[in-house]
Amino acid sequence: MAQVGKILAVCTSPKKGMRKTNIGRGLLAVEHGLEGDAHAGKWHRQVSLLAMESIQKMIEKGLTVGPGDFAENLTTEGLDLPALPIGTQVRVLHQALPGALLEVTQIGKVCHSHCAIYELAGDCVMPREGIFVRVLRGGEVEVGDSLEILEPDAAATAGS
Repeated sequence: MAQVGKILAVCTSPKKGMRKTNIGRGLLAVEHGLEGDAHAGKWHRQVSLLAMESIQKMIEKGLTVGPGDFAENLTTEGLDLPALPIGTQVRVLHQALPGALLEVTQIGKVCHSHCAIYELAGDCVMPREGIFVRVLRGGEVEVGDSLEILEPDAAATAGS
């Protein structure tokens, strides 16, 4: 049985290095990322995802944070994102129909300069628990959509 999670926020920012705002819906463009976001482009970190379960860890440390505050594009619920192997394919189920197809390209990242959240709490979950994907097939994405982790045999046929 495929793992299925949910999208709680779709976030963009006009510049890198800042918190993102939940815009509710957006367009995932092939080999580009989320339209209108500063991090979109032709590289391996086109879209970032962070689970609400990870954000909750920072809330439990006393921070008032929520979706977009870690500069993630998609805030999810119900998936263990950092446990997904590189190369895993994730399908967006937009209005219950198969839509965009994403591929995990990186787990976590190196933070060269500590962000405001690290300065406040002495920790930040994005470098360890955030993941990055590239867009293999474009499509709409909006709050409430499901994310389906494809098994390797299903992934082979999903990309065609």
